Amino acid sequence: MEKIRFQFFTFFFISFLFISFNKTTSTFIRVDLSGFAQGTTWHISYYAAASIVTKAQIDSILLVIDSSMSLYKPYSRIVAFNNSSSGITIDEHFRKVVEKSFECFRETSGLFDITVMPLVEAWGFGAKPMQQLPDSATVLSLLSCVSSRYLQLHSDSLIKSKPCISLDVNGIAQGYSVDVLADFLERQGIHNYIVELGGELRVHGRKQPSGDLFKVGIEAPSDDEMQPVPMEKILEIDSGAITTSGNYRKYYESNGKKISHLMDPRNGYPIQNEMISVTVYAKDAITADGYDNALMLMGLEDAMQFIEKRNDMAAFFIYHLPDGTIADTASTRFYHLMKH
Repeated sequence: MEKIRFQFFTFFFISFLFISFNKTTSTFIRVDLSGFAQGTTWHISYYAAASIVTKAQIDSILLVIDSSMSLYKPYSRIVAFNNSSSGITIDEHFRKVVEKSFECFRETSGLFDITVMPLVEAWGFGAKPMQQLPDSATVLSLLSCVSSRYLQLHSDSLIKSKPCISLDVNGIAQGYSVDVLADFLERQGIHNYIVELGGELRVHGRKQPSGDLFKVGIEAPSDDEMQPVPMEKILEIDSGAITTSGNYRKYYESNGKKISHLMDPRNGYPIQNEMISVTVYAKDAITADGYDNALMLMGLEDAMQFIEKRNDMAAFFIYHLPDGTIADTASTRFYHLMKH
């Protein structure tokens, strides 16, 4: 379930900043872990009396999730489902992601849809290399294989009513992975931490022993990942998750036109609107991750109306004005998270 890459890596990296603390005045130590999984990097920092959780444990958890939902692991359950004619038995990780995906599909009137895999591959963002750009007839044909209405979940069996249905859970699975890691830390008695995977993150507690809130920086848009990027906004939080969807790094150009990785399941084409990125705050990362792509597809006006009606989420938007300049805005609840 790697984030798809061309010459660019994760489209929108959310960095986090830690204030140094005096280790000599507290029983807390800060433990920093990092590694590589799901086609990107992960980082965990936590405060505890001792080093309780190790890198090997985190790698093991992520390997299990990859074995369930990675499109790049030929033995994964999602690859088995995509290759099946009617469905398969799935594991707990896969089931939880599918259940949340169904919720997001319903709540967004189908804008979030894990059955977009045929479109993702056709437009060159899948595991298989693209031969040529799809024409309108091809897109129309592929749309007949796109809709979560063709899926049914019965206990531990995921059934599809059309053999051509195939899944891509990249738009939600990294958020789920972040939650799994955070829940693992909690079970080990760790309650002050920040977990980040591919720019998606979840925070709980505060820095120790200072008691300061964690600071999360949202990067300003930039096409050049090799250049330092200034922070667009700084948030201060002690719980919750933050994820971002954007279209300014994961793209390629064809005939002078940018082709985004974000597929619109309504028409089968990559996103074409004023949106540059959406950052979502929610109680858990699977929720934030599940809705950020759909908010991108909605466009600014509809996305703002949608998010203001939800008391479980907040969002920050970066977008193009009609004259091509860049602007930003946020939902009411998101402004409360910003450092003043």
